[in-house]
Amino acid sequence: MGLLYSCDSEYLDGTVPYILEGLKLDEPVAVAVPGRNLTLIEAALGDAAAEVELIDMTEAGRNPGRIIPGVLLAFADNRPGPVRIIGEPIWAGRSTIEYPACAQHEALINFAFGGRDLGILCPYDRTRLEDDVLADAERTHPILSGSGGDRPSERYAPDAVIDKYNLPLPEPLAADAFRFDLARLAAVRHFAQNRAEESGLAPGRVDDLVLAVAELSANSVLHGSGHGVVRVWRDEDHVLCEVIDEGTLSDPLAGRRPASPGQIGGRGLVLVNQVADLVRQYRRPGSTVTRIYFRV
Repeated sequence: MGLLYSCDSEYLDGTVPYILEGLKLDEPVAVAVPGRNLTLIEAALGDAAAEVELIDMTEAGRNPGRIIPGVLLAFADNRPGPVRIIGEPIWAGRSTIEYPACAQHEALINFAFGGRDLGILCPYDRTRLEDDVLADAERTHPILSGSGGDRPSERYAPDAVIDKYNLPLPEPLAADAFRFDLARLAAVRHFAQNRAEESGLAPGRVDDLVLAVAELSANSVLHGSGHGVVRVWRDEDHVLCEVIDEGTLSDPLAGRRPASPGQIGGRGLVLVNQVADLVRQYRRPGSTVTRIYFRV
């Protein structure tokens, strides 16, 4: 359900009763919202805040690809019975680079939790967010709530939002490229490490980038055409790395859904989402482009 609010009082009117009702029903409750709003809710709950898992979404959900596996499922899967979650992954400080991944995340939630006894409330600040963001909220939430009460969204169409943001990514002005296959998987890691270091990425983050490249290139060899291209470049305050292959990634939840116990494979893209600050993908028949961002 999407909550459209215009001020702090509307925000609290829409979130606090939802939390308190869940606690009264003995349902575990998590609140994952940006820091300022988290403080508002915590203060309004008083002593009841100790019964709620409070999560700063600006940290836990900086990469929208982490939210389903690392926040929502991490909370819900560890608790039997119904749970309630407030998740606010879209706020006015989100960049235009991040937003498409945010919108796709919102569109995928109901698919990720189909058949689960779980309630998720997603607040949207209608005074600070752009009109097209609010229009996407209507397409990604079957029910909308606000000062006028609850109503079904007549524009609900999550698949259309997933497709809307499956677009070619802007070409870099300059990027070093390296072609790889099975015999060159070790070499592609060295290439990524050298370019990341030359671009000014901190040592620990270089390790994260190399790990992500290793997972993506291995996926290209094992599940794609057996070969691919990796590109690395610096763009202002990020080092970017892109892996292009001729495989078709058909599952829109790939990388956003943890592998089940005993499952062979299926963990690489989840790991990539965990270590990267942002992951964007462009999928088309016969090709997948995965671009990962690391803050300098």
